[in-house]
Amino acid sequence: MNHFEGLMAAPFTPLNSNGDLALEVIPQYVEKLLADGVRGLFVCGSTGEGPNLTSEERMLTAAAFKEAAADRLKIFVHVGHASIAESQKLAQHAVKIGADAISAVSAFYFKPHSEGHLAECLADVAMAAPNLPFYYYHIPHLTGVKMDMMKFLRIGETKLPTLAGVKFTAPLLFEYQQCLNYLKNKYDMLFGIDEMLLPALAAGAKGMVGSTYNFAAPLYHDIIQSFNDGDLDSSRRKMLYLVEVVQVMLTYPPVSAQKTIMKRLGIDLGPCRLPLGTLTRTEEAELLKKLDDMRLFKMLSVASAHDVH
Repeated sequence: MNHFEGLMAAPFTPLNSNGDLALEVIPQYVEKLLADGVRGLFVCGSTGEGPNLTSEERMLTAAAFKEAAADRLKIFVHVGHASIAESQKLAQHAVKIGADAISAVSAFYFKPHSEGHLAECLADVAMAAPNLPFYYYHIPHLTGVKMDMMKFLRIGETKLPTLAGVKFTAPLLFEYQQCLNYLKNKYDMLFGIDEMLLPALAAGAKGMVGSTYNFAAPLYHDIIQSFNDGDLDSSRRKMLYLVEVVQVMLTYPPVSAQKTIMKRLGIDLGPCRLPLGTLTRTEEAELLKKLDDMRLFKMLSVASAHDVH
């Protein structure tokens, strides 16, 4: 599999008012993402509330996104679970639906104690889908597993035959850059912190995975274009604006806040499941007013009209 380039959205899992899956929303949702120039979907990850869903729900969700996207988007299915046996079931299902790759976080209750142990645990997951590229999902602030990714890659070369890369959701750009250049860019390093997209581009990033790409992909494409054109002042100014948008969003429960933004854009993805919080109507109104004051929706409208991805 070639390295992924461009923006990969981590889609939200649509739920109805009683918390059940609302898969009927997915076709419309996918068409919006395609129109915004997104090139892939990272399904049932943190943004998609994967840990809050049952394994059966995760399989239904992954299948619905794959069916709606067909072959128009790369589909990466997150199969990480506290139970390796459940991860294996999810990996086997990803093969059945024709996913392009699988990814998994580390076990996050009983945790691996070293990079070698981590690779052994992930090998048990990856072996359930031996013909699919495997990506380690490195997100230490949620899993509590803080491993050296350079050491992990060295060990993974022998212990993880299907290792294709890492979804790197950590702010250590020096480590990310080292991994990116390891063995002449052998591994596909997908950068996962949206508000650090510009410095990641400077480090050499080509593929990015994020939650705000669900609604702001045209604005991020504009940053990438300015960077590629050598207009660093413009790219810095545009990046700072999106950093400020994210900072406003993070004053609320972030997944619910972004679902509120999506609803304003015409895609109602419902509430979140506990333990994630859901915004009250008052909080939704406050958030939308702040973003209106920042002209976010007007800027998205203009950017969408001119976006050539």
